[in-house]
Amino acid sequence: MLPLRTALAALAAIAALSACGTTETPVPAASSTPGGTASATAAPVTVTDARGKPITLERPASRVVSLEWGETEMLASLGVMPVGAADTKGYATWVTAAPLDASVKDVGMRTEPSVDSIAALQPDLVVMETDDEGLVAQVEKIAPVLVFKGSDATGNFQRMREEFKLLATAVGKTAEADKALSDFDAALADGKQKLAAAGVAGKPFAMADGWKEGSTISVRLFGKGALVSDVAEGLGLKNAWSGKVDKVWGLGNTDVEGLTALKDAETRFFYSASDGVDVFADGLASNAIWKSLPFVKKQGVTKLPDGIWTFGGPASCKQYAEALVKALTA
Repeated sequence: MLPLRTALAALAAIAALSACGTTETPVPAASSTPGGTASATAAPVTVTDARGKPITLERPASRVVSLEWGETEMLASLGVMPVGAADTKGYATWVTAAPLDASVKDVGMRTEPSVDSIAALQPDLVVMETDDEGLVAQVEKIAPVLVFKGSDATGNFQRMREEFKLLATAVGKTAEADKALSDFDAALADGKQKLAAAGVAGKPFAMADGWKEGSTISVRLFGKGALVSDVAEGLGLKNAWSGKVDKVWGLGNTDVEGLTALKDAETRFFYSASDGVDVFADGLASNAIWKSLPFVKKQGVTKLPDGIWTFGGPASCKQYAEALVKALTA
């Protein structure tokens, strides 16, 4: 997934950014386990991915290459630093919940990784989100491939949890996953309590990002079924955007005029702009329609802190929940 401003043509697929190759002489996978502890006796692991395909590993994977930011974040938050990841520069801009070590090699774009760079790292597992069977087939010649959905607007909250636990099983970090999910649940419950105490339980919200092409500003709203919508609703808030959204991501595209559908002045409008291009504060500053919106008049617009990834795992979701609570109780 990537910031839409950088690739408008890839909106429906949430495409990728930059490419970079690498070569490295790695430690053989058979001599390593998650966390770097040598072991030749770790038990085999079998998991079933989004294709319904069982993946059997001789031992929990420790040399993992991740081709999507959501799974990259999950790995790093579990304490398994990937040996390689797609678009590490973009990750550093958009995902701060689980920073990567400098040792992580960039293997290219998320939609078009360098197969040679992946092979050079001699991974014992590659994780990815894709329906590109040709790419999967190429990578499977190098190492077992675990394919994730990455999003499902019919149940994104549960999907995120299940995929996190699936990945944790593959890398031998189930205890760490249980703790991370428990911490997230506790933060959500605490946030919900704080919002209720502040008298904002049930408050309408909208979440968006945007991009500018020429003089045209487009807005992408996170509607019902988007992961961050599920998180906000878990805090007791109500998504004010009822417009059409896609079935995978729960995202809807509109323009400034389309935002006039948000008529409730109590709506709190949140947005992200981690790459430094702020179309809401800058691009719409003199736009008459924007300035006439009820929530704008009431100063109910909040930019999220940079680096909160809206398509991530428990760590990013926890960041997002805490940012909403902080803004609404300030």
